[in-house]
Amino acid sequence: MSHIPASVAETKPIETIHPDNIPAPTRDPGLVASALEKLVEHSAEHDDVKHTIHAPMHALQSIPLVHKLVPGIEQLANEYHVGNFVIVRATGERIFESMPIYPRLGMHLLFYGGTQIKLLRNRSVETVLKDLSIRQGKIYDSPESVKAIPSFIHTYSIALDELEQPDITKYACFNDFFYRKLKPGARPVRNANDPAGFCSAADCRLTVYPTVDLAKQFWIKGSNFTIPNLLGVAADSEQAHIFEGASVGVFRLAPQDYHRFHSPLDGVVGDITEMPGEYYTVNPQAVNEPGFDVFTANKRAVLYMTHSQTNTPVAFVAIGAMLVGSIKWTAGGQKGATVKRGDELGYFAYGGSTVVVLFPKGLIRFDEDLVRNSTVPIETLVKVGDSLGKTVAAAASD
Repeated sequence: MSHIPASVAETKPIETIHPDNIPAPTRDPGLVASALEKLVEHSAEHDDVKHTIHAPMHALQSIPLVHKLVPGIEQLANEYHVGNFVIVRATGERIFESMPIYPRLGMHLLFYGGTQIKLLRNRSVETVLKDLSIRQGKIYDSPESVKAIPSFIHTYSIALDELEQPDITKYACFNDFFYRKLKPGARPVRNANDPAGFCSAADCRLTVYPTVDLAKQFWIKGSNFTIPNLLGVAADSEQAHIFEGASVGVFRLAPQDYHRFHSPLDGVVGDITEMPGEYYTVNPQAVNEPGFDVFTANKRAVLYMTHSQTNTPVAFVAIGAMLVGSIKWTAGGQKGATVKRGDELGYFAYGGSTVVVLFPKGLIRFDEDLVRNSTVPIETLVKVGDSLGKTVAAAASD
């Protein structure tokens, strides 16, 4: 997302997403879905991502194609800033991240979940989003998609000096760059020698809650969000019992982020459970909406790990999202392997996405600044390896 200083963002109200905010008659879900489909197709032809799905909401005045596809959308962008505030942990600065056009249109469609869209061959909203996600993945897997890499770097100010391969001509396709690797040492683990420590699993916007109930109070408002639903297990199962009252970390990755995810703990890799699902946006305004159950509805994969120091199970849930092509496991797919904090577990192909980590009750005490921000609530911008917290026993002895 494009950053805007907080002082600039506060000159206009921040939009609270509602279906009536899209000007009539454009708010018809068929028209919005059709516009999304054309923006995805346009990404196969246009080398500037700002003129396709990554058109930033605060700059729509200069993007005529979007005006044509979604008449009146620039009026919404004139009246509101569309996006979310975050806290940069390294500096304490509060900034505003302007939303690209595709999750904004995707959130509009969420209000019409289950609706059959006649303009798009009587497909449901869910089918449309799935088809578009698959199509966008294929576009960005094609060799021709390399032409979009320079504008993507420019749009999101992506640093090349920390990449394992900084020469962008060496990437075979856009997705190859999207799940790029970093050079060794680019993400050092804080307090790596402290066996009681935990670290951030991703370059992300992070919220943490000591209990599931607090997570539901401040952040995850979906009415069907429960631990059994997230893990895809029965309410009376062993897993549901283990993670009852668990501490929750939500690691949200935006399109510009380094999209490989890493182990937050020293431990052992266990089983993976794959779950099919939807391709809803995981933007905070969708997660915070009581009527939307994005985490428990979306495609996801649950990796069970064992924390070495305490021999305690931890659930690492990789959640796909709108326009995410796939979830790929690297070390996370090697059952029985021993991993250290900061070791790579896998990666997401194109799109924004989220990791949710469940720590059984009594295992972790999250860092105070992360808890404080999360109860505002506001996300904290962190990187792989940043401190997440310590075991409860170690924190109590500090």
